[in-house]
Amino acid sequence: MRFFATLNAPEPQATLVQVGATPALVAPPCALGLVADARPWLAAGPYRYANLVAVGEVTLFNRAELLAALDASPLLPTCSDGELLLATYATFGPAGLGRADGLFALAIWDGTCLMLARDPVGGRTLFYSQVGSVWVAASHLMALRRSPIVTPRLNLSAVQSFLTFAYLPGAETLLEGVFELLPGQYLRLTPGGQRNSGFAWLPQELPPDPHMAEADYVVLLRQQLEAATQAMLPPNDDVGVLLSGGVDSSLVAALAARFHAHPPRTYSISFGDELPNELAYSGLVANHCATRHRVLRFRGAQVAAALPDAVAALDCPVGDPLTAPNLLLARTAAADGLRVILNGEGGDPCFGGPKNLPLLAYALQHGLTDPAALARIYLRSYRKCYDELPRLFTPAVHAALRSAPPLEERVQPYLSNPHMQSYLNRLLYTNVRTKGAHHILTKVERITAACGLEGRAPLFSRAIVATSFALPPQLKLRGTCEKWILKQAVADLLPAQIIERPKSGMRVPVQHWLHGPLHDLAHDLLLGPRARARGLFNPALIQTWLEGHGMLWPRQGIALWMLVTLELWLRAYRV
Repeated sequence: MRFFATLNAPEPQATLVQVGATPALVAPPCALGLVADARPWLAAGPYRYANLVAVGEVTLFNRAELLAALDASPLLPTCSDGELLLATYATFGPAGLGRADGLFALAIWDGTCLMLARDPVGGRTLFYSQVGSVWVAASHLMALRRSPIVTPRLNLSAVQSFLTFAYLPGAETLLEGVFELLPGQYLRLTPGGQRNSGFAWLPQELPPDPHMAEADYVVLLRQQLEAATQAMLPPNDDVGVLLSGGVDSSLVAALAARFHAHPPRTYSISFGDELPNELAYSGLVANHCATRHRVLRFRGAQVAAALPDAVAALDCPVGDPLTAPNLLLARTAAADGLRVILNGEGGDPCFGGPKNLPLLAYALQHGLTDPAALARIYLRSYRKCYDELPRLFTPAVHAALRSAPPLEERVQPYLSNPHMQSYLNRLLYTNVRTKGAHHILTKVERITAACGLEGRAPLFSRAIVATSFALPPQLKLRGTCEKWILKQAVADLLPAQIIERPKSGMRVPVQHWLHGPLHDLAHDLLLGPRARARGLFNPALIQTWLEGHGMLWPRQGIALWMLVTLELWLRAYRV
């Protein structure tokens, strides 16, 4: 389901419109509630409580907790998740939204103003724009793009951000004047054009408890991991798990196997036996946990064919080469009859995965404390196009970007958060609030939703994020051992080979594909007349990269992949 919510002035009225399951069913005029067959929910919304009516997409994982808090409410235990969330908001105000552990994007009308709200960790998206005295919002950017009052002008500042991060790390989108609600944020809009916003929930660093030993923290984390995974298991259906063979996805598979009524279906990806893979590790875990395991082998030609669909499914482009393989996997899981598929996303940003140790060591070695300097080092750690932007952009783009805010401002407030005393926790907080909410979670949600699935990330639930910042930092990164406490918490669940292996990540053969099935596509997309007419990039430099020259090949490959992704996104959204 996708929804529109618009607020018109000067008349103090709102129109809430529920639209079809796919963006293709959204007719342009429905942003103003003028489509004859679009059902207005102002009088009889899908979620009602007291004087409130709301539309949205809501999946809750802590229903029992919320129902207990509403013990005097007339709601029945069988009420929908949307009704329960609306009742929680009616009772506790915006703080009630912060009590919810789940995925939601919600528009609430109380008779005088429209309030937009996004779940605490950012599992679902919500976009909005103001054009004159009219507010328009939608849970899918494509739906907003098709609104007749939104002009799809390209936001060059966002292009710069995307090429630095491989995603958009905050409120800005590639459409000028269109913004994304941040995780945990709520926004009140009035017909007069006023707005005010706040956060229903934010991660908080807690001081170490002097009464707790290391073993106590390990037990605490294990209990939270079990509870988070159990809450995300579908009670009456099979469940799938994307199993890469790393610690994070392996522990999710092990917990799902332990607590679900049926052995989970696990899926691993291979790009061909002749290329590096982790099938030995994922196979070891699948055998250890007695899952129903499938290895899906995708060739470069299949990935190239699926890439346009994968990019079009995303609200904002993601320069992750796994987007197309993940779409192919989701299609397979849906064909197997699954409706829910779990993943191991969240372990790295919450518990101190790769890149944190080098950043900590570098800052210590050079005595860096200046927030701007720390932000520059953080941006370079992405190893994308940050250092290439001066020669990649055309002179016209550089001129247009002179007044744009520095890229460092995207992450500097997170890195200097005064509520996080530990520099490691500041790094993790930055990862959770930027990459987690605007890349990891939304990529999974959109790709799986495009196939009729719901992707769920137990390690990125609100409860697990909160727990991670209640753990002493030295238990997350112990010496050179990353995610130490996470490994300790699940050591009895998994083979020692999985616990002890270093992080490697899924190796995606981007360079191999760019020499083969993606070569012609990349050349036609990046050097064709439509791309040249935009005047964004230096075609001579792109030609050099396509020929395999200009910088180290691994970085060259990912730079080209990001440019291809961006061009496909711009075409899908007709920008």
